[in-house]
Amino acid sequence: MTDREGSEGGEGGEVRDALEGCVVDGVRIEAPFQHPDVPDPFGRLWTPHRLVYVRGQGKPSDASASQCPFCRAPAQDDRDSLIVHRGTTAYVLMNLFPYNTGHLLVCPYRHVSDWTEADAHERAEIAELTAQAMEVVRQVAHPHGFNLGINQGEVGGAGIAAHLHQHIVPRWTGDSNFMPIIGRTKPVPQLLGDQRDMLAAAWTPPAATPATPATPASPVSTGD
Repeated sequence: MTDREGSEGGEGGEVRDALEGCVVDGVRIEAPFQHPDVPDPFGRLWTPHRLVYVRGQGKPSDASASQCPFCRAPAQDDRDSLIVHRGTTAYVLMNLFPYNTGHLLVCPYRHVSDWTEADAHERAEIAELTAQAMEVVRQVAHPHGFNLGINQGEVGGAGIAAHLHQHIVPRWTGDSNFMPIIGRTKPVPQLLGDQRDMLAAAWTPPAATPATPATPASPVSTGD
């Protein structure tokens, strides 16, 4: 059901006319730009699941490792935490709030916030896992390109600034259509769990993957 099924007339129109010009909480109520009795030209795509993101549910209350979802994830089952692949100093998981289908994140196990705080082994493996992730996504989903990047600090766009993470966003020709540009909506046609299973199955396992990170400072276990 969309809001187009409503009408500008009837009781709704009468209420609108009665409120026009009133001041509520310091805000003056003005008439809509549509003419009376003309149907609303805008449809509505209801996405109530996005309230979890809008309300910040699950977002850390502080910058500590105990509050960090990227520190908790490796201690959980891979499917529950949407982990696609575990490396030695870093791992790959699905973005819970993806920009596009197949949006992956590469995170170090250690709770570090800045690229300059990652050691040489972590930087090398994050780069290698990024390349592997691109190969796997190309094999599974056949994107036309990628956006790669690390947002540093909240002002730089990092949703969880306390834990370093690299974005891998697959792109397809035409995916920047009217939905995200005008409708501010990104359709994601496949469940994250299903995406995770396909990508994990396509990832070629290394010769030997340690059960725990090699870095002793890691705050969590990375065993399955």
